[in-house]
Amino acid sequence: MTITGCATEPSTEILIAKATPAVSVQARGETAAVATANADAADDPAIWRNAADPRASLIVGTDKKAGLHVYGLDGADRFFIDAGAVNNVDLRADVAIAGTPGILVAASDRNDLANSQIALFRLDPATAQLAPLGNVASGAGEAYGVCFYRTTAALYAFMVAKDGTINQVELDVAGATPRGRIVRTLKLGTQSEGCVADERTGRLYVAEEDVGLWRFDANPAGSTEATRIAAVDGRNLVADAEGLAIATEGETGGYLIVSSQGDNAYVLYRLEDDSYVGRFRIAPGKVGGVEETDGIELIPGDFGPDYPGGLFVAQDGHNLPKAQNFKLLAWDDIKKAFGLR
Repeated sequence: MTITGCATEPSTEILIAKATPAVSVQARGETAAVATANADAADDPAIWRNAADPRASLIVGTDKKAGLHVYGLDGADRFFIDAGAVNNVDLRADVAIAGTPGILVAASDRNDLANSQIALFRLDPATAQLAPLGNVASGAGEAYGVCFYRTTAALYAFMVAKDGTINQVELDVAGATPRGRIVRTLKLGTQSEGCVADERTGRLYVAEEDVGLWRFDANPAGSTEATRIAAVDGRNLVADAEGLAIATEGETGGYLIVSSQGDNAYVLYRLEDDSYVGRFRIAPGKVGGVEETDGIELIPGDFGPDYPGGLFVAQDGHNLPKAQNFKLLAWDDIKKAFGLR
Protein backbone atom coordinates (compact mmCIF):
# COMPACT_ATOMS: atom_id res chain seq x y z
CA MET A 1 0.00 0.00 0.00
CA THR A 2 1.26 3.47 -0.87
CA ILE A 3 1.10 5.97 1.96
CA THR A 4 0.03 9.27 0.44
CA GLY A 5 0.33 12.78 1.78
CA CYS A 6 4.09 12.83 2.47
CA ALA A 7 6.41 15.51 1.17
CA THR A 8 7.62 13.55 -1.85
CA GLU A 9 4.21 12.42 -3.10
CA PRO A 10 1.08 14.29 -4.20
CA SER A 11 -1.82 14.18 -1.76
CA THR A 12 -4.79 11.93 -2.36
CA GLU A 13 -6.93 15.03 -2.95
CA ILE A 14 -4.63 16.14 -5.79
CA LEU A 15 -4.68 12.67 -7.33
CA ILE A 16 -8.48 12.56 -7.21
CA ALA A 17 -8.73 16.01 -8.78
CA LYS A 18 -6.56 14.94 -11.73
CA ALA A 19 -8.27 11.59 -12.25
CA THR A 20 -11.18 10.83 -14.55
CA PRO A 21 -14.54 11.30 -12.74
CA ALA A 22 -15.97 8.26 -11.00
CA VAL A 23 -19.51 7.22 -10.06
CA SER A 24 -20.29 6.45 -6.41
CA VAL A 25 -21.50 3.19 -4.91
CA GLN A 26 -22.18 2.38 -1.26
CA ALA A 27 -21.24 -0.78 0.62
CA ARG A 28 -24.03 -2.86 2.11
CA GLY A 29 -21.91 -4.47 4.80
CA GLU A 30 -18.46 -4.85 6.32
CA THR A 31 -16.40 -7.41 8.17
CA ALA A 32 -15.01 -7.20 11.65
CA ALA A 33 -11.57 -5.63 11.81
CA VAL A 34 -8.46 -7.75 11.42
CA ALA A 35 -6.43 -8.73 14.46
CA THR A 36 -3.55 -6.30 13.92
CA ALA A 37 -4.32 -2.74 15.03
CA ASN A 38 -2.54 0.51 14.13
CA ALA A 39 -0.91 -0.97 11.02
CA ASP A 40 -1.37 -1.58 7.31
CA ALA A 41 -2.52 -5.16 7.92
CA ALA A 42 -5.65 -6.24 6.02
CA ASP A 43 -4.82 -6.97 2.41
CA ASP A 44 -6.72 -9.43 0.21
CA PRO A 45 -10.05 -11.32 0.23
CA ALA A 46 -11.29 -14.52 -1.39
CA ILE A 47 -14.94 -15.62 -1.57
CA TRP A 48 -16.53 -19.06 -1.32
CA ARG A 49 -20.13 -19.14 -2.56
CA ASN A 50 -22.42 -21.70 -0.96
CA ALA A 51 -24.69 -22.66 -3.86
CA ALA A 52 -27.05 -24.64 -1.60
CA ASP A 53 -27.42 -21.83 0.95
CA PRO A 54 -26.02 -18.55 -0.44
CA ARG A 55 -26.39 -16.75 2.89
CA ALA A 56 -23.94 -19.24 4.40
CA SER A 57 -21.18 -18.20 2.00
CA LEU A 58 -17.78 -17.31 3.46
CA ILE A 59 -15.01 -14.73 2.95
CA VAL A 60 -11.36 -15.47 3.66
CA GLY A 61 -9.26 -12.36 4.32
CA THR A 62 -5.57 -11.85 5.01
CA ASP A 63 -4.03 -10.01 7.90
CA LYS A 64 -0.58 -9.79 6.36
CA LYS A 65 1.01 -9.30 9.78
CA ALA A 66 -0.65 -12.29 11.43
CA GLY A 67 -2.66 -14.81 9.41
CA LEU A 68 -6.05 -15.55 7.88
CA HIS A 69 -9.56 -14.63 8.99
CA VAL A 70 -12.77 -16.33 7.86
CA TYR A 71 -15.90 -14.16 7.87
CA GLY A 72 -19.59 -14.76 7.34
CA LEU A 73 -21.66 -12.51 5.08
CA ASP A 74 -22.86 -10.76 8.23
CA GLY A 75 -19.26 -9.66 8.72
CA ALA A 76 -18.72 -11.73 11.85
CA ASP A 77 -15.22 -13.14 12.36
CA ARG A 78 -15.88 -16.89 12.33
CA PHE A 79 -12.30 -18.14 12.55
CA PHE A 80 -8.68 -17.01 12.65
CA ILE A 81 -5.52 -19.01 12.02
CA ASP A 82 -2.06 -17.75 12.90
CA ALA A 83 -0.17 -18.17 9.63
CA GLY A 84 2.28 -15.31 10.04
CA ALA A 85 2.97 -13.01 7.10
CA VAL A 86 0.53 -14.08 4.38
CA ASN A 87 -0.19 -11.41 1.79
CA ASN A 88 -2.72 -12.48 -0.89
CA VAL A 89 -5.27 -15.29 -0.91
CA ASP A 90 -7.34 -17.27 -3.42
CA LEU A 91 -9.52 -20.38 -3.27
CA ARG A 92 -11.09 -23.08 -5.43
CA ALA A 93 -13.94 -25.42 -4.55
CA ASP A 94 -14.35 -29.04 -5.67
CA VAL A 95 -10.65 -29.85 -5.48
CA ALA A 96 -9.64 -33.44 -4.65
CA ILE A 97 -7.59 -32.93 -1.46
CA ALA A 98 -6.00 -36.13 -0.16
CA GLY A 99 -8.72 -38.10 -1.92
CA THR A 100 -11.68 -36.06 -0.67
CA PRO A 101 -13.35 -33.16 -2.53
CA GLY A 102 -12.92 -29.90 -0.68
CA ILE A 103 -12.27 -26.15 -0.79
CA LEU A 104 -8.58 -25.40 -1.32
CA VAL A 105 -7.22 -22.07 -0.07
CA ALA A 106 -3.84 -20.69 -1.14
CA ALA A 107 -2.02 -17.76 0.48
CA SER A 108 1.23 -16.10 -0.57
CA ASP A 109 3.57 -16.86 2.34
CA ARG A 110 6.22 -14.15 2.83
CA ASN A 111 7.61 -15.34 6.16
CA ASP A 112 10.88 -16.00 4.31
CA LEU A 113 11.51 -12.84 2.28
CA ALA A 114 14.16 -14.54 0.13
CA ASN A 115 12.14 -17.61 -0.84
CA SER A 116 8.44 -17.43 -1.70
CA GLN A 117 6.06 -20.17 -0.68
CA ILE A 118 2.41 -21.01 -1.22
CA ALA A 119 0.65 -21.87 2.04
CA LEU A 120 -2.25 -24.28 1.44
CA PHE A 121 -5.32 -24.87 3.61
CA ARG A 122 -8.60 -26.77 3.49
CA LEU A 123 -11.66 -24.65 4.29
CA ASP A 124 -14.47 -26.46 6.13
CA PRO A 125 -17.71 -24.79 4.98
CA ALA A 126 -19.68 -26.07 7.98
CA THR A 127 -17.36 -24.74 10.69
CA ALA A 128 -15.60 -21.96 8.71
CA GLN A 129 -12.29 -23.36 9.96
CA LEU A 130 -9.05 -23.54 7.99
CA ALA A 131 -6.88 -26.63 8.33
CA PRO A 132 -3.25 -26.21 7.21
CA LEU A 133 -2.10 -28.70 4.57
CA GLY A 134 1.50 -27.53 4.18
CA ASN A 135 3.62 -25.19 2.09
CA VAL A 136 4.88 -25.48 -1.47
CA ALA A 137 8.04 -23.71 -2.64
CA SER A 138 7.32 -21.21 -5.42
CA GLY A 139 10.69 -19.69 -6.31
CA ALA A 140 13.15 -17.10 -5.11
CA GLY A 141 11.98 -13.68 -3.97
CA GLU A 142 9.39 -12.15 -1.65
CA ALA A 143 5.92 -13.68 -2.05
CA TYR A 144 3.33 -11.06 -2.96
CA GLY A 145 0.38 -11.97 -5.18
CA VAL A 146 -1.17 -15.40 -5.71
CA CYS A 147 -4.06 -16.70 -7.81
CA PHE A 148 -5.33 -20.09 -8.97
CA TYR A 149 -5.74 -21.30 -12.54
CA ARG A 150 -7.45 -24.63 -13.22
CA THR A 151 -7.65 -26.61 -16.46
CA THR A 152 -9.19 -30.01 -17.11
CA ALA A 153 -5.73 -31.53 -16.68
CA ALA A 154 -4.18 -29.70 -13.73
CA LEU A 155 -4.41 -27.07 -11.00
CA TYR A 156 -1.90 -24.23 -10.99
CA ALA A 157 -1.07 -21.30 -8.76
CA PHE A 158 0.62 -18.17 -10.08
CA MET A 159 3.02 -16.72 -7.53
CA VAL A 160 3.76 -13.04 -8.18
CA ALA A 161 7.00 -12.08 -6.45
CA LYS A 162 7.49 -8.49 -5.36
CA ASP A 163 10.08 -7.83 -8.11
CA GLY A 164 7.63 -8.75 -10.90
CA THR A 165 8.71 -12.38 -11.38
CA ILE A 166 5.69 -14.64 -11.90
CA ASN A 167 6.13 -18.38 -11.38
CA GLN A 168 3.45 -20.78 -12.57
CA VAL A 169 3.37 -23.68 -10.11
CA GLU A 170 1.60 -26.96 -10.88
CA LEU A 171 0.04 -28.21 -7.64
CA ASP A 172 -0.53 -31.77 -6.48
CA VAL A 173 -2.71 -32.06 -3.39
CA ALA A 174 -3.82 -35.65 -3.97
CA GLY A 175 -1.54 -37.06 -1.25
CA ALA A 176 -1.09 -36.39 2.42
CA THR A 177 1.52 -33.68 1.73
CA PRO A 178 1.03 -31.09 -1.03
CA ARG A 179 3.65 -30.85 -3.72
CA GLY A 180 4.39 -28.39 -6.49
CA ARG A 181 6.72 -27.75 -9.38
CA ILE A 182 7.43 -24.57 -11.31
CA VAL A 183 6.45 -25.17 -14.93
CA ARG A 184 7.41 -21.76 -16.33
CA THR A 185 8.32 -18.20 -15.39
CA LEU A 186 6.86 -14.91 -16.63
CA LYS A 187 8.33 -11.47 -15.92
CA LEU A 188 7.26 -7.88 -15.44
CA GLY A 189 9.84 -5.15 -14.94
CA THR A 190 8.93 -3.69 -11.55
CA GLN A 191 6.92 -4.30 -8.37
CA SER A 192 3.76 -6.29 -9.07
CA GLU A 193 1.13 -7.98 -6.93
CA GLY A 194 -2.51 -8.42 -7.93
CA CYS A 195 -3.39 -11.26 -10.26
CA VAL A 196 -6.45 -13.16 -11.46
CA ALA A 197 -6.98 -15.85 -14.11
CA ASP A 198 -9.97 -16.35 -16.42
CA GLU A 199 -10.32 -20.11 -16.78
CA ARG A 200 -12.77 -19.80 -19.69
CA THR A 201 -10.33 -17.98 -21.94
CA GLY A 202 -6.99 -19.09 -20.52
CA ARG A 203 -5.88 -15.55 -19.70
CA LEU A 204 -3.88 -14.30 -16.73
CA TYR A 205 -4.11 -10.67 -15.64
CA VAL A 206 -1.41 -9.03 -13.48
CA ALA A 207 -1.11 -5.49 -12.08
CA GLU A 208 2.34 -3.87 -12.23
CA GLU A 209 1.82 -1.24 -9.57
CA ASP A 210 3.43 1.88 -11.09
CA VAL A 211 3.27 0.84 -14.75
CA GLY A 212 -0.02 -0.73 -15.78
CA LEU A 213 -2.29 -3.71 -16.24
CA TRP A 214 -1.01 -6.72 -18.25
CA ARG A 215 -2.45 -9.86 -19.84
CA PHE A 216 -0.63 -13.18 -20.35
CA ASP A 217 -1.51 -16.57 -21.79
CA ALA A 218 -2.20 -18.63 -18.68
CA ASN A 219 -1.56 -22.01 -20.27
CA PRO A 220 1.80 -23.55 -19.29
CA ALA A 221 2.77 -24.13 -22.94
CA GLY A 222 1.65 -20.65 -24.02
CA SER A 223 3.59 -17.53 -24.89
CA THR A 224 5.42 -15.72 -22.10
CA GLU A 225 4.95 -12.33 -23.79
CA ALA A 226 2.80 -9.75 -21.98
CA THR A 227 0.10 -7.60 -23.58
CA ARG A 228 -0.58 -4.27 -21.88
CA ILE A 229 -4.26 -3.52 -21.32
CA ALA A 230 -3.92 -0.16 -19.61
CA ALA A 231 -1.21 2.20 -18.41
CA VAL A 232 -0.97 3.81 -15.00
CA ASP A 233 -1.64 7.26 -16.44
CA GLY A 234 -2.87 9.25 -13.43
CA ARG A 235 -6.29 9.63 -15.02
CA ASN A 236 -8.07 6.30 -15.54
CA LEU A 237 -5.63 4.30 -13.45
CA VAL A 238 -3.71 5.95 -10.60
CA ALA A 239 -0.71 4.31 -8.92
CA ASP A 240 -0.68 1.96 -7.27
CA ALA A 241 -2.57 -0.49 -9.47
CA GLU A 242 -3.35 -3.14 -6.88
CA GLY A 243 -6.03 -5.85 -6.54
CA LEU A 244 -7.70 -7.54 -9.51
CA ALA A 245 -11.01 -9.38 -9.86
CA ILE A 246 -13.19 -10.60 -12.71
CA ALA A 247 -16.95 -11.00 -13.19
CA THR A 248 -17.57 -13.55 -15.93
CA GLU A 249 -20.60 -13.44 -18.21
CA GLY A 250 -21.31 -16.12 -20.80
CA GLU A 251 -18.51 -17.85 -22.70
CA THR A 252 -16.09 -14.92 -22.98
CA GLY A 253 -17.81 -11.79 -21.65
CA GLY A 254 -17.75 -9.93 -18.37
CA TYR A 255 -15.55 -7.40 -16.63
CA LEU A 256 -12.11 -7.02 -15.12
CA ILE A 257 -11.87 -4.71 -12.10
CA VAL A 258 -8.64 -3.19 -10.77
CA SER A 259 -8.05 -1.18 -7.61
CA SER A 260 -6.79 2.30 -8.51
CA GLN A 261 -5.34 2.73 -5.05
CA GLY A 262 -3.82 6.18 -5.44
CA ASP A 263 -7.17 7.94 -5.82
CA ASN A 264 -9.42 5.50 -3.90
CA ALA A 265 -11.18 4.22 -7.00
CA TYR A 266 -11.82 1.05 -9.04
CA VAL A 267 -11.65 0.71 -12.81
CA LEU A 268 -13.72 -1.57 -15.05
CA TYR A 269 -12.53 -3.07 -18.36
CA ARG A 270 -14.41 -5.43 -20.67
CA LEU A 271 -12.91 -8.89 -20.80
CA GLU A 272 -13.79 -9.51 -24.45
CA ASP A 273 -11.77 -6.62 -25.89
CA ASP A 274 -9.92 -5.03 -22.91
CA SER A 275 -11.81 -1.78 -23.47
CA TYR A 276 -12.24 0.80 -20.71
CA VAL A 277 -15.73 1.01 -19.17
CA GLY A 278 -15.44 3.49 -16.29
CA ARG A 279 -14.53 4.12 -12.67
CA PHE A 280 -16.29 4.02 -9.31
CA ARG A 281 -15.59 4.86 -5.69
CA ILE A 282 -17.12 3.44 -2.50
CA ALA A 283 -18.81 6.29 -0.65
CA PRO A 284 -19.96 6.40 2.99
CA GLY A 285 -23.47 5.10 3.59
CA LYS A 286 -24.78 2.29 5.76
CA VAL A 287 -21.13 1.65 6.56
CA GLY A 288 -18.08 3.83 5.96
CA GLY A 289 -16.44 4.60 2.65
CA VAL A 290 -13.30 2.89 1.40
CA GLU A 291 -9.81 4.29 0.81
CA GLU A 292 -6.45 2.95 -0.40
CA THR A 293 -7.67 -0.51 -1.33
CA ASP A 294 -5.19 -3.33 -1.78
CA GLY A 295 -7.01 -6.58 -2.60
CA ILE A 296 -10.46 -7.06 -4.09
CA GLU A 297 -12.63 -10.03 -5.07
CA LEU A 298 -15.83 -10.40 -7.06
CA ILE A 299 -18.01 -13.48 -7.52
CA PRO A 300 -21.26 -13.23 -9.55
CA GLY A 301 -24.29 -15.26 -8.51
CA ASP A 302 -26.85 -15.42 -5.74
CA PHE A 303 -25.51 -14.54 -2.28
CA GLY A 304 -28.91 -14.05 -0.66
CA PRO A 305 -31.22 -11.03 -0.41
CA ASP A 306 -28.50 -8.47 0.29
CA TYR A 307 -26.29 -9.55 -2.63
CA PRO A 308 -28.64 -11.26 -5.10
CA GLY A 309 -26.54 -10.76 -8.24
CA GLY A 310 -23.04 -11.17 -6.86
CA LEU A 311 -20.65 -10.07 -4.13
CA PHE A 312 -17.77 -7.59 -4.40
CA VAL A 313 -15.35 -7.35 -1.46
CA ALA A 314 -12.73 -4.60 -1.07
CA GLN A 315 -10.03 -4.15 1.56
CA ASP A 316 -10.40 -0.84 3.37
CA GLY A 317 -7.14 0.92 4.23
CA HIS A 318 -8.82 3.38 6.63
CA ASN A 319 -11.37 2.02 9.10
CA LEU A 320 -10.76 4.25 12.11
CA PRO A 321 -11.10 4.04 15.04
CA LYS A 322 -10.82 0.28 14.45
CA ALA A 323 -8.19 -1.68 12.55
CA GLN A 324 -8.50 -2.21 8.80
CA ASN A 325 -11.27 -4.45 7.46
CA PHE A 326 -13.15 -5.45 4.29
CA LYS A 327 -16.26 -3.82 2.84
CA LEU A 328 -19.03 -5.79 1.08
CA LEU A 329 -20.89 -4.47 -1.99
CA ALA A 330 -23.65 -5.82 -4.21
CA TRP A 331 -22.44 -6.38 -7.78
CA ASP A 332 -25.93 -5.28 -8.87
CA ASP A 333 -25.32 -1.84 -7.30
CA ILE A 334 -22.06 -1.43 -9.21
CA LYS A 335 -23.62 -2.43 -12.53
CA LYS A 336 -26.55 -0.10 -11.93
CA ALA A 337 -24.20 2.82 -11.32
CA PHE A 338 -22.72 2.23 -14.79
CA GLY A 339 -26.03 1.43 -16.50
CA LEU A 340 -24.88 -2.15 -17.19
CA ARG A 341 -27.33 -5.01 -17.50
